[in-house]
Amino acid sequence: MALTYHIRQIGDVTILDLNGRLSLGEELAFGPGSGVVLGETVRELSKKGQRKFVLNLAGLSYVDSSGVGQLVGALTTARNQGGDVKLLKPSRQILDLLKTTKLDTVFDIHEDEAAAIQSFSKGAAARA
Repeated sequence: MALTYHIRQIGDVTILDLNGRLSLGEELAFGPGSGVVLGETVRELSKKGQRKFVLNLAGLSYVDSSGVGQLVGALTTARNQGGDVKLLKPSRQILDLLKTTKLDTVFDIHEDEAAAIQSFSKGAAARA
């Protein structure tokens, strides 16, 4: 099953609701064969001025190390463009993967969508 996504906008925060499998060989696509990966999606949205991203992981059924690499790629892309990525509702399997790789210290992880969105404001206040 190809990884699919739905984009929502709340204020200046872009939420990508991810569904399916984030793993080696899976493509982020509206349909099979488009070949769009997560980092490229974030890059394209960044070109349109988006800087704040929440990746809603609640709909993911599976993530492997390649999928974790895609999450890191999305974070790197956003940060290189002056933005950031927050993770929302990772499953226990995903959280365990992030903890094993120590990436739980790199990503800002939330269980509540409103808190994830609000965390962008807190980060801006802390940097000011």
